Amino acid sequence: MPITRAEIEAAHGRIAPHIRRTPVLNEAGAFGHDGPVSLKLEFLQHAGSFKTRGAFNTLLSMPVPAVGVAAASGGNHGAAVAYAASKLGVKARIFVPEISSPAKIAVIRSHGAEVVIGGARYADAQEACDRYVAETGALRIHPFAAASTMTGQGTAALEWEQDVPALDTVLVAVGGGGLIGGVSSWWAGRVKVVGVEPEGSRALHAALEAGRPVDVDVDSVAADSLGAKNTGELVYEICRETVDHVALVSDAAIRDAQRLLWRDYRIASEPGGAAALAALVSGAYKPRSGERIGVLLCGANVELPKLAEIAHP
Repeated sequence: MPITRAEIEAAHGRIAPHIRRTPVLNEAGAFGHDGPVSLKLEFLQHAGSFKTRGAFNTLLSMPVPAVGVAAASGGNHGAAVAYAASKLGVKARIFVPEISSPAKIAVIRSHGAEVVIGGARYADAQEACDRYVAETGALRIHPFAAASTMTGQGTAALEWEQDVPALDTVLVAVGGGGLIGGVSSWWAGRVKVVGVEPEGSRALHAALEAGRPVDVDVDSVAADSLGAKNTGELVYEICRETVDHVALVSDAAIRDAQRLLWRDYRIASEPGGAAALAALVSGAYKPRSGERIGVLLCGANVELPKLAEIAHP
């Protein structure tokens, strides 16, 4: 395995003083399933998503030049890097696409990072970031296709297993694949890991189907967090061995899951943060009777007016 359990344990020891150990919520007979369901509330993490784990792991395990760090992001990764950099006294420049939500851009700026609009889509922002890194020597913190990022994200699974040691299957939303790469590296061969992607943004599904990373078109309500055009080699290499399969969910199912989370739990979830639950509620993933299911709720950086429209159609 490119990423080992021992490396994830070491990363957790490194970042634990800087992150929140997010809680779990255990339900029975919920979401249309007759068995137990464990929700990992990772949206309660600093800066509103799991990505803070990978950002701290990279910053704490690599030398940082005086010019600081740079990252391309649909929003959540940028917020996480900005937060981690601010806490460690490091300069940060974040490149975002035009589709990034104002709520996420506001979070990035609130942590003192410089924000640069880097094109229409995420891939454009990544190209702009790469040019800046080549010109300045800044440390690039990749949102998913880097071992340090994925190792940090895997610490969410480490905590989850300590709190809920008997899960059969976990559902994990996939954008570029950094979260599922870390989670599946932790549980490889012990717990079934199922990826969840929007029908209109299926980079990992397409890669597993093609037998290699491939470019995909991106058009989804969750594109600002689950909108990677290509998973890259490292994510593909890990997931082809450790991920059972990828379930696809419609934008309507994602909105339904957002609505349910707000109505029944008062959880304000962004579309990408609700995608994994959407697979369970919509039937895109059909568990067997009594199956012990884990659902990772990964992001909360939602624009409240949009959530209000969804909650009260």
